Amino acid sequence: MAEITFEDVTKVYGEDVVAVDKMNLDIPDGEFVVFVGPSGCGKSTALRMVAGLEDVTQGKLFIGDEVVNDVSPRDRDVAMVFQNYALYPHMNVRDNMAFALKLRKVDSGEIDRRVGDAANILGLEEFLERKPRALSGGQRQRVALGRAIVRNPNAFLMDEPLSNLDAKLRVQMRTEIAKLHNRISTTTIYVTHDQTEAMTMADRIVLLKGGVVQQIAPPQEMYDHPDNIFVAGFIGSPAMNFIQAHLEKENGGVVAVFGQTRLPIPRELQERAENLERYVDEEVALGIRPEHLEDAELAETTDEATSIDVEPQVIESMGNEKYVYFELLQGGATARTQSMEEIESEIGAGGDEAGELLVARLSPETGAQEGKEARLLIDATKVHLFDLETEKTIL
Repeated sequence: MAEITFEDVTKVYGEDVVAVDKMNLDIPDGEFVVFVGPSGCGKSTALRMVAGLEDVTQGKLFIGDEVVNDVSPRDRDVAMVFQNYALYPHMNVRDNMAFALKLRKVDSGEIDRRVGDAANILGLEEFLERKPRALSGGQRQRVALGRAIVRNPNAFLMDEPLSNLDAKLRVQMRTEIAKLHNRISTTTIYVTHDQTEAMTMADRIVLLKGGVVQQIAPPQEMYDHPDNIFVAGFIGSPAMNFIQAHLEKENGGVVAVFGQTRLPIPRELQERAENLERYVDEEVALGIRPEHLEDAELAETTDEATSIDVEPQVIESMGNEKYVYFELLQGGATARTQSMEEIESEIGAGGDEAGELLVARLSPETGAQEGKEARLLIDATKVHLFDLETEKTIL
């Protein structure tokens, strides 16, 4: 295993296309890090620089203690797993897994041992004599993982390895990869555009946009404490709701006002914000996740809850919950910033031209009906506030 370090790593294509901009990241031995972000954000380019498949334009890239900017891919001792498996169709599973070892002239007995161990870990023993065409997509992906495992590399580099699988197989393979990492603890960089994969698999997430790292944090920390509007809107499904609000002083505290709603900001949140006072009498973006809204008819009212009147437009039943897409009835305006427009186009967040629909994740017992007024409760302890100009978190 090896530590991987980015020091101001930049990749520029041509004269002015910056794919990765001054990336700084330290990945300790054995950590599972996920690069995530929308298409074109630079995540695959960053991975390919580690593999040696892309040159570093500026900065330094370390594997262990060695700067590898000018080291050839074959000498970096990393193993890549691709989304298209890249198996040799004329070779059986055993030979596919052993191929790289044979090129390195590893002893045949050692090759058999490593292939056998990898096949046992991945449940491939009964398929060793089959050709790739006789395998399912999930089995082929396990063969690709096995080919990487037998090399005992310093690091695994996985570039959207599950994107060609159907939804059920993706969940299964997600679990298999997590189990594999727990067993062998090899440093891993995993690239995906799927925030669910990132949240469920990563020790830490690196979220990129436009080649720039937006936040580096463990999944729960990124969910609970996003650094900016983009992170808040990208992490979580359905995406966070954003409402433009006006901050005012009231009874020694601060309230967020939108339409006829006055939402007191809890003391513990105010204490986390060093500069909240400067936003009093200013407009901010108020963020609330769909799961932090409740049907007022079903909820036990608390001191930290504020009600809003809404009109559901679309209700989607998911079995164990309902997604209720609604408009505010009190004149609340959704916040319109560059980041939120990008979120809408990149991950489908936000509303439509008819009314900027917001969304709540409610109990399946909710009595909400399309086109009929309903009342929801906001858990004020879970709200987020963002600067409309910088789009950075205030709390």
